[in-house]
Amino acid sequence: MVDFLRFIAAQAPLAAELLLLFGALVVTLFGRKHRGMAYPVSVAALSAALVAALVTCIHLAASGLGEIRYHLGGWPPPWGIEYRIDPLSSLVVVTVIAIGLLNAVVSKRRVPEETPGKEPFYYTLYLLLVAGLCGITFTNDAFNLYVLIEITSLTSYALIAMGGRRAALSSFNYVIMGTIGASFYLLGVGYLYIKTGTLNIDDMRATLEAGALFGDRSITIAFILILLGVLTKMAFFPLHGWMPNAYSYAPSSTGTLMAPLMTKVMVYVMLRVMLFVFGAGFAFGDHAWNTLLSWLSVVAIVAGSLLALARSDIKKMLTYLIVAEVGYMVGGAWLGNELGLVGTAYHILSDAAMTFCLFLAASIVILRTGDHRLTAFNGLFKAMPLTMIGFTVGALSMIGLPPTCGFFSKWYLVGAGIEAGHWGYVGALLFSSLVNAVIFFRIFERAYFGEIEVEEFPSDGDSVPEMPLSRVPWSMLAPLLIAAALVLLVGIFNHPLASWLRSAMPPL
Repeated sequence: MVDFLRFIAAQAPLAAELLLLFGALVVTLFGRKHRGMAYPVSVAALSAALVAALVTCIHLAASGLGEIRYHLGGWPPPWGIEYRIDPLSSLVVVTVIAIGLLNAVVSKRRVPEETPGKEPFYYTLYLLLVAGLCGITFTNDAFNLYVLIEITSLTSYALIAMGGRRAALSSFNYVIMGTIGASFYLLGVGYLYIKTGTLNIDDMRATLEAGALFGDRSITIAFILILLGVLTKMAFFPLHGWMPNAYSYAPSSTGTLMAPLMTKVMVYVMLRVMLFVFGAGFAFGDHAWNTLLSWLSVVAIVAGSLLALARSDIKKMLTYLIVAEVGYMVGGAWLGNELGLVGTAYHILSDAAMTFCLFLAASIVILRTGDHRLTAFNGLFKAMPLTMIGFTVGALSMIGLPPTCGFFSKWYLVGAGIEAGHWGYVGALLFSSLVNAVIFFRIFERAYFGEIEVEEFPSDGDSVPEMPLSRVPWSMLAPLLIAAALVLLVGIFNHPLASWLRSAMPPL
């Protein structure tokens, strides 16, 4: 029995992927004739995948090995594709699937209303997107990573295009920028393959070190190309132009899934490339990009915060805050010290939780009021108290107040900036927190003191005017309150999480 349980635990990383892929296949094959099955099959697949991801995480912690390697098809690397599971990747996958599951529960009412008749196609793409994000996190093959990035990109293009208003144009802009980013990444991998003759990340790194190839100019070019591709995919300022419209005009269930996950997974990819393909010695060596990226991060933080402050559209305001958050993580990663890497890794988890909380609450507010402007919050502390509790927890975390996870991730990043002597980065973090306080306390003032306006607002088909504001379905409220609880729990348990994440970082 013990051996059987160990066997099940050893297969869990692949099971998390296969459950999502088979779920997508079942929805595709049978969903057109039985449209009502698309939602329950998707929720079931995500629930089973979450169990497999949690088993993987527990198995990793219990084994004490620091990492687990899984060879797909039994073919050892470098010939076969390998999965590499460490504390960071296991936690990211749990985060991806958990948010995917909570968001899928919320989508029960929204998807039939926003994409009528297309539910099977929507949920097929939805499951493929989550599967692609999990594969990106687990894979230890540079070309397989490219394939999985493109799977997530193609599915996200289609999911965004299903929205109303300017969704198709926004998706097209995303296609252009995404294709440019993918091309940069693929060119960089091509350079590395020419020089090393392998695509396995560990084998590639060993070949670079054994052949003393880090001084080769082509390796430097490969690093720059890959980095440019990843930065484009994560919407790092000023490469963010596609993101505000894409997340704002997409169907609400698409925006609440992509906003907390897409950029964070690409930050994870950046960490993998820096630390495991090229190594800390090369990434943090005597190169101009260290200083350049750290100061570009300062610009991104300040610009994203100011752009958010200037917006009156709820979703666009939150999207520009993501631009600033990406600057947090890129800047922390390029400070060149262990605390910065741990803070960046921890912020991937915390930012995913609080961004999901905020986008979900905003979607509920837009749905119930029909207004996508900040005026939608007028009087909502009385009219929608539970929704505003969830929004408030996410907002306080974005500001950086304890015991939310946002406070502790900023604490680590500020400490890393002080340790590195980068006072510009520290100042940008503090400035961003103050701007966030202005943004959200302005909303709190409206929600507490403002009067609910009775004029008609442009609803884009999202409002349900015949229902009172207080009538929010529990299929929406329950995931929001769970998300708010996760924001608090990730903050309360920050020390063990950060300690475990530190074990995933190679020595600098």
